[in-house]
Formats: sequence, structure tokens, C-alpha cells
Amino acid sequence: MAVDNAHQKLSFKEKVGYGLGDMASNFYMGFFGLFLLYYYTDIFGLAPAAVATMMLVTKIVDAFTDPALGLIADRTNTRWGRYRPFLLWVAIPYGILGYILFLGPELSDTGKLIYAYVTYTAVMLAYTAINVPYSALLAVISPSAQERTKVTTYRFVLASVGTLAVAAFATPLKNWLGGGDELLGFRLTMIIFAILSVALFWVTFATTKERIRLEPHKASVRTDLGEMITNKSWLILIVAGICIVTGLIARFASIVFYLKYYMQDDGEVIFWIFDRTALITSFGLIGQLIGALITPYLVRYFSKHHLVVVVNVFHAALLLANYLVPADQFWLIVGMHALGILTFGITITLLFSMYTDCAEYGEWKTGKRISGLIVSASMFSLKFGSALGAALPGFILAAFGFVANAEQTEQALVGIQFMFNGLPAILFFAGGVAMLFYGIDKHTLQSIEQDMQRRRAGL
Repeated sequence: MAVDNAHQKLSFKEKVGYGLGDMASNFYMGFFGLFLLYYYTDIFGLAPAAVATMMLVTKIVDAFTDPALGLIADRTNTRWGRYRPFLLWVAIPYGILGYILFLGPELSDTGKLIYAYVTYTAVMLAYTAINVPYSALLAVISPSAQERTKVTTYRFVLASVGTLAVAAFATPLKNWLGGGDELLGFRLTMIIFAILSVALFWVTFATTKERIRLEPHKASVRTDLGEMITNKSWLILIVAGICIVTGLIARFASIVFYLKYYMQDDGEVIFWIFDRTALITSFGLIGQLIGALITPYLVRYFSKHHLVVVVNVFHAALLLANYLVPADQFWLIVGMHALGILTFGITITLLFSMYTDCAEYGEWKTGKRISGLIVSASMFSLKFGSALGAALPGFILAAFGFVANAEQTEQALVGIQFMFNGLPAILFFAGGVAMLFYGIDKHTLQSIEQDMQRRRAGL
């Protein structure tokens, strides 16, 4: 193993370039998280329970493909490095498959469900193939945990900007491009975000560098997997990450339903080109952006896992308090939502930094670095959390008697309020509590970094 420019601070250009990759990712995942369940139920005409089942069943494929991509990435050696080439190779398939997902062909009910299974599985596979190497790149972009945390901050600032762009402009673009046809509007809007995603991944490829040059990976798959699952801190991080991301996506997937059916929103534009959906999601993501920006200052004084505990318990309390807010108090709900998502901005920035900390911890303990596998398995946990977060509202809608595009019963409205407030509160609280058992504190991480620098220098 060798390290290029071990003590070099990363340039602003490289930090931004790396962050643009997650903006590209969030053009898709933000779009899916906010609109996919609504698109499938209210536009494409699928039953909520069928959609929820599909989102969970397709994760069986990811359970194999995510670790497989990590293992492949760890064993890739090219003149561009180990992880960067995937940004170049996979970007175009990623863009095309995102568009196809929202094509919405006229088929029978069974045909529509099959189409949804095939296209959703395909786009998630493409997401894995580009995002696992992208995330693993963080582990080799610098040997400094401090620099990696700074890069992670840029990543999630720009990720927040990407999701904010979706939140602010997706519904206005959909309405403008579709001219009243929601299916056409979603399809054309997705073309715009797909083209932007491809371009941004190529920018990330062109502006980043792999500074930790690893020896060819020769360990067996079984050995790599064994080392990963004995990493206790990583396992705790996985449990917490699943809870937190499930809670976030469940809330995001519920926004359109909460506004349309609980708050009786008719989609009217209330400020410039923005309706209530665009405003609540935009203000929430501005909060996430602020959370990502303040994270580097917070980690100067507190251990990362302690911050995750505190902000998630606080977020859970906010969500429970939201039960007390009347349905006609839109701006109060917006403010509480934004404050809650601010705490998520802190959490998600820390989680991805901590994944690479766990990879460093594993190398310190075993002498072997399996960043691709660690990150791919971590990505699977987050994708599983995203799928579960999108699926649970679907099951809740079905259980409480929801009927699309109809006046809802009192029971259905209780279900909609629970999936918007109660379910995320339970999950954020569980994620915060799980992090109490994470074992890598600030002082341990500093000791590991110093020891690894001596090893890489051959001292």
C-alpha cells in the first residue's frame, strides 16, 4: 500500500467535484423518495400494497448485487484507479434506466406490475453499480479522517442541493411540461434530471483522485465477509442507518398524501411557481443543507456517535409534537419539518464519514482494507432502509382503507397521519438509541489515524 501526498489538503475543486456525484444520485433518490409511491398509486394505477411488496421483494436482488459490486470494485485495477472508472462506465445506463422507470406504458394491471418490478430492479442495480464505487472512493481519496469528513460535508451539502432542486422544481416542471397530463409531466421531468445526473458523474470522475493506492486484493470472498461481520462498530452503524433512513423515506413518501388528503391541498400554487408540496419539501431540504454545513463545526467538540444519538432523539420528539398541530397550520408544520430534517442533515453526513472510519478501523485491526465491501454493504442497508421506508406507508395505506383519488375515511386519515408522524418518530428514536453502542469515539479514531500513518510510511 502507498499513499500519494499523505498530508495534502484536498482542493476546493476536488471537494466540490466529489460532492457533485451525490447530487447526481439525489436527483434520482430524491425524486423516487418524494414521488415514486404517489406515481405508482395515483398515476400508474397500482394498488398500494402491491407497490409496497414490490419495493421489498426487489431488495432480495440487492442483497446479492450490492456486496457483489463491492467485491468487484475492491478487485478492479485500471489506469484510472479502483473505484473512479465505474463513474465513467455506468453513468449512461443509469441515466437511461431512470427515464424508463417513468415511461408509464399502457398495459394491463398485471403488465403494469411486471413492468414496475423489472424497471425498478434495473434502475436500483444501476444505482448500485455507480454508487458503491462512488462511496468507496471516499475511503481512498485521503488518508486523513479530518479531510474525509470535510469531503463528506461537501458531499451532503451538494446532495441536499440536488434533492432541494427536485423538491422545488419537480412539481412545477411536471405541471408545466405535462400541461395537465401528470404522466407526461413526470416522464419529461425525469429526462432533465437523468441528463444532469450523467453529466455530474462524469465531472466527479474528472476532478477526483485516489490517493491511497492499494495492493492488488487477493483475499478470498469468505475472508472479506468474515472480517466485515466481525466489525462490531460497523454492525451498530448498519442497524442505526436502516432505522434512520427508513424513518426519513417513510416521512418523505407520506408528504404528498398528507397534504392532499389530510390537509385537503388541491395543488394550488401559493408562492411564485411553488405549491405546498414543493414548499414543504424545499424548506425541509434547506434544513438538511444547513445541517450538513454545520456538521464539521460540531465534530470539533463532540464524538460523531454522540451527535447522532442527540439529534435523532430530538427529531423523534419534534415528530410526536407535530401530532398536536392542527391541519390548517401549514407554515408551522413546514417549520417543524425543516427543523427535523436539519437534524437528518447532520446524521447522514456523519453516517457516511463513519462508514469509512469503520473501514479504517477494520484495516487497523486486521491489516486488510475492504472499503468497497464495507461501503457496498452499507449502501445495501441504506437502500433497504429506503425501500422499507417507501414500502411501509404503502402497507399502512392498505391497512387503513385508503382509496386513491377519493374522499378518505376517518380511519384512512389516522393512517396517513401515523405514517407521516408516528412511524418516523419511532424509527428515529430507535436509530439514536442504537448508536449508544457504537465503539469508535473521537479519541480512538485519532489514535487509529496516527498508527495507520506510521504503518503506511513503513515506520
